[in-house]
Amino acid sequence: MGRFDELVGEAEAAEVSGWDFDWLNGRAIEERPTWRYFDQVSHRAAEVQSMLEIQAGTGAMTGSLPRLLALAAATEGFEPNVALAAARLRARRAHLVVTSQSIASLPFRNDSFDLVISRHPISPWWQEIARVLRPGGSYFAQHVGPYSLRSLSEFLMGPLPNTSNRRPDTERNAAERAGLTVKTLLVEWPPTIFFDIGAVVYFLRMVPWIVPDFQVDRYRPELQRLHDAIEFEGRFETTASRMLIDARKPEQSVS
Repeated sequence: MGRFDELVGEAEAAEVSGWDFDWLNGRAIEERPTWRYFDQVSHRAAEVQSMLEIQAGTGAMTGSLPRLLALAAATEGFEPNVALAAARLRARRAHLVVTSQSIASLPFRNDSFDLVISRHPISPWWQEIARVLRPGGSYFAQHVGPYSLRSLSEFLMGPLPNTSNRRPDTERNAAERAGLTVKTLLVEWPPTIFFDIGAVVYFLRMVPWIVPDFQVDRYRPELQRLHDAIEFEGRFETTASRMLIDARKPEQSVS
């Protein structure tokens, strides 16, 4: 068995449930944006009484906050993540609510939370976010930005249309249509580096929207070419795209 087949076979056999990226340690690097999202969430969470994390994955972010407030809740709808998130959040006396991934609805009353957060939501439900925020409350999130890892997608899939539904102006307009005021909207392009083809295969299994129809057999010739390029260069470098969004729900007017 050649090195290509060995690396790909190892990545195909690896467990990918639960959003555990530890398998990539030493095999890939994804730089973080300079704004240090988790640190900012920690600071904001210490100043409010109620917080909701949307699409919380395995609950790692809320579960790792140094201080949890009187009411902390999270939602998640991806089944492999639910059990992991429930255990992690239960240990911190936070509540997990299982939601649908396809129905844009949050099962909370109007004006319930001072702070709503989300890191890399599949699709932000702006109307629902605005509804569950208390007047004066904030949606503070890190979204995947436009054309994230575009060169990796195109290496396998070929040229792609120059369109994206994750553009900053699209996000701003959607937030404002929901009645929120966008205070901050930043975009950064941190580098992402893969050191072997196994890391690429594992990553594409974990993050399927980069190559939506990804299967090793379907893309074996392209993967072989990418493997050869990595072997020659020692790496394959691309860029992620991240947006920081701080949107505020207006205070209720006093008549």
